[in-house]
Amino acid sequence: MHIAIVGSGAVGGYFGGRLAASGSTVSFIARGAHLDALRRDGLRLSSPLGDVHLPRVTATDDPSSIGPADVVFFTVKLYDTEAALRLLPPLIGADTIVIPFQNGVESVERIAEAVGREHTGGGTAYVAAVVERPGMIWHTANNRLIFGELDGSRSLRLEHLASACAAAGIDGRLSDRIEVDIWTKFVWLSVFSGVTAVTRLPVGVVREDPELVALCQAAAMEAVAVGLRKRVPLPAEVFDSFLPMLQSLPPHARSSMLEDLERGRRLELPWLSGAVVRLGEEVGVATPTHRFIASVLHPFVGGRPDAS
Repeated sequence: MHIAIVGSGAVGGYFGGRLAASGSTVSFIARGAHLDALRRDGLRLSSPLGDVHLPRVTATDDPSSIGPADVVFFTVKLYDTEAALRLLPPLIGADTIVIPFQNGVESVERIAEAVGREHTGGGTAYVAAVVERPGMIWHTANNRLIFGELDGSRSLRLEHLASACAAAGIDGRLSDRIEVDIWTKFVWLSVFSGVTAVTRLPVGVVREDPELVALCQAAAMEAVAVGLRKRVPLPAEVFDSFLPMLQSLPPHARSSMLEDLERGRRLELPWLSGAVVRLGEEVGVATPTHRFIASVLHPFVGGRPDAS
């Protein structure tokens, strides 16, 4: 199985590295200093599940040099989606499937518009990882991928991906209700990223403060209400499992949006809390908690504000 990773940062680099280490053919599409490091020194993963060093990896900024892949992981940051869509055509063969393992709930339709629904799947990733330095991914928690065909069928191409994940030690699950799974992650992440970024706190401090737990619950209820109004059949356990999931994380766990905020990088806020607000307005659901989060973080959306 040939897997191409479009966006080889924290998520793509981590899962691509695990798959490559277990024998899958993986091509990394990257840019800048990260690409230079991949070409020069290979890829390193630092992880509680075991460190990995791949001294030689296939890394490029030109997808036409790779050719068609069986599976494409689309793992760029949400604000880079439009530019990255232009990288896809050379990677598409007769049975290629592109799976967006991104945050938010709007990527599937953008990819389907770009390459066709027959080449589009759905996916979501649960992982805490950052690019510690070019060529080096620091993984701290979670190791799960959920993916599925848009029509809920079990395809051979995704069964092969599930087998590759199992060989790599990745908790990979083939889903027959991928829209629900994407929205379930969206509910969780919009709250986790928003609250940790607004407070600048790791999850351990958040979950020990009753006021912050109540804030999390209010935000989760808003996101669930928006999903239900959009006719996504979210089960009751999406909300019921929120606090147990919060408790399951290591106390030092932080959202990638908090990491980006503290490093002065752009934020995915418009596609997380911002999307809850925007989609809520479209369907007539009030979202005051997410509106507060989006408003407080708005000055940092483009990166660290210029104090001058």
